[in-house]
Amino acid sequence: MNPVEMIPQKDPFLFIDEMVDRTEDTIHTKKLVKESEDYFKGHFPGNPIMPGVLICEACFQSGALLMAHKGEGIASKTAVVSRIQNAKFKNMVKPGDQLDIKVDLKELIGPAAYMKAVASVSGKKALIIEFAVTLVENK
Repeated sequence: MNPVEMIPQKDPFLFIDEMVDRTEDTIHTKKLVKESEDYFKGHFPGNPIMPGVLICEACFQSGALLMAHKGEGIASKTAVVSRIQNAKFKNMVKPGDQLDIKVDLKELIGPAAYMKAVASVSGKKALIIEFAVTLVENK
């Protein structure tokens, strides 16, 4: 099974293509930002820029993939974002860019996981963000 299939998000709302590496508390994923992405039609015509909120979503999905690998009973749960803080947008992401996403699990307290992510293009940081996800039972 492709590791990305372990999270509930699917096209057209899947913002990671592959898992490059994973340890117990870290994950590295990638997303090739294609010129054909539908959101580029309106953001911004003639000067397409990946929306910052979608870069955040790629980080959240990477964190969810990390959580999908942790512990028993995780398969029956979904990691949903419960907090976002300290988002810093450093550089734009454009069509053709390879987005590298690295997420570190900082703390796991009960159903809550506190994480920090860095999304980069060609070694230049595009986004740094701290967030939390809470594991909720699937219905």
